[in-house]
Amino acid sequence: MQRRSLLLAAPALLAATTLPLRAAQPAGGTLPVLQVWKDPNCGCCNDWIKYLQRDGFQVQTFDTGNTAVRKRLGLPDKFGSCHTALIGGYVVEGHVNAREIRRLLAEKPKAIGIAVPGMPVGSPGMDGPEYGDRKDPYDVVLVVPNGSSRVYQSYFRN
Repeated sequence: MQRRSLLLAAPALLAATTLPLRAAQPAGGTLPVLQVWKDPNCGCCNDWIKYLQRDGFQVQTFDTGNTAVRKRLGLPDKFGSCHTALIGGYVVEGHVNAREIRRLLAEKPKAIGIAVPGMPVGSPGMDGPEYGDRKDPYDVVLVVPNGSSRVYQSYFRN
């Protein structure tokens, strides 16, 4: 009898646990693979990748540096950081939050991509124990085709 109850409850349990994940994904359901170019010795890049993998992203890494790729993808240097990623045709530069990557894929704006210029402490991958509880304010910017930008999301600003 207990086995039958479990079998009858399984579909509801599956729906309850997967529905929130699906709701946060783009219209197509599954996320495209995120390709990341970085320095092989960069610990914060590796931490950012682990953060995204825990959030459900499939990540393919290229330990070849990111400067040439950033230039090839058309992202101006002023938005540069220690790693460059590509997902769904968009550039993701630096320590961008998973939530903003999902938002970008869902909204599909006319843009080169999004960026967190520099390496702000408290951003994903820059939030390890070596930084204590420090969280510097930073912006995720949307970079449009003419190279200009606007704030897409702010973090830790009062």
